[in-house]
Amino acid sequence: MKLGVNIDHVATLRQARGVDYPSPLKAAALCERGGADGITIHLREDRRHIQDADLHALRRALTVPLNLEMANAPEIVEIALAEKPDEVCLVPEKRQELTTEGGLDAAGQFDALNPAVARLRDAGIVVSLFIEPAREQLEAAVALGVPVVELHTGKYCNLPDDRRPAELERLAEAARHGHGLGLRINAGHGLNYDNLPAFLRAVPHLDTLNIGHSIVARAVLTGMERAVRDMKAMLLP
Repeated sequence: MKLGVNIDHVATLRQARGVDYPSPLKAAALCERGGADGITIHLREDRRHIQDADLHALRRALTVPLNLEMANAPEIVEIALAEKPDEVCLVPEKRQELTTEGGLDAAGQFDALNPAVARLRDAGIVVSLFIEPAREQLEAAVALGVPVVELHTGKYCNLPDDRRPAELERLAEAARHGHGLGLRINAGHGLNYDNLPAFLRAVPHLDTLNIGHSIVARAVLTGMERAVRDMKAMLLP
């Protein structure tokens, strides 16, 4: 299993003061040293954390794959086509949200997604969809020709302990169904050092977990390299 480290909130800290530190580029280098298998960033339309210059610099400096989370917005699609990250993950995006709320409705937005997916795929970029763990969303991903999905784990992470087993089973069933459809199964959102073990025990066929906020939060106290090593160790058999 691979670990993709989302470094958005390194940029959040930088943007809070309007300064040039902490550097997402330097943070990414430390993540690589800590064993990260990839780096994830979300270039939002409102540019609240990651900036265009960060994407440009990371694309040229990383030695591990770069995964760009992005809305299906014309401006961002053009930037992705110009920068050519290794992978893009299409996500829903609302200006007023604190963080991404829920998965992309690939089934309901099929016609709107299809042109962007085709353009990105034709440019040689691996396309992923951030979706709810639901059969109709998985089947829409297959119909769109997308090889990868990222299951939204936020609901599991936010539920009280006594209600988590049912959501874990929903995630596990989605992972099994998606795997059977030939999809590569990633997962992320809200996973942390406390809720990850139960998730790993319950959900099969996982390829990559994209985890950010909890690693950056721990790094504030322990340092980025140790935070990544701690998380990576949890993924080892």
